[in-house]
Amino acid sequence: MIFAVLSLTAGAIVGYLCNVTIPGEYSKLFSVALLAGFDAIFGGLKAVSLNNFDNINFLLGFFLNTILAVFMVFIGDNLSIELYYVVLFVFALRIFKNLSYLRHHLIRK
Repeated sequence: MIFAVLSLTAGAIVGYLCNVTIPGEYSKLFSVALLAGFDAIFGGLKAVSLNNFDNINFLLGFFLNTILAVFMVFIGDNLSIELYYVVLFVFALRIFKNLSYLRHHLIRK
């Protein structure tokens, strides 16, 4: 768990120090990928609190969910369908459910 926190902190510091600009046409894809990553992180924290965290499951979920979400938005844009909003809604809902569980878990302790 400490490795995950240190990696997240190091990634945030490197991201802050690097001057990277995302082009406007990729903003939908990047925001969905970011939200999918946060969903995986909070799902991993929930799994840690339930004592059933698995590294392989976390990594596969992280990368596959991110890739699938970006692919869905990409296909939706090419078909002129706004799947972007659906993907954002689903991941935001999952994040709020995981945060709600974590909040209740911390309050019970």
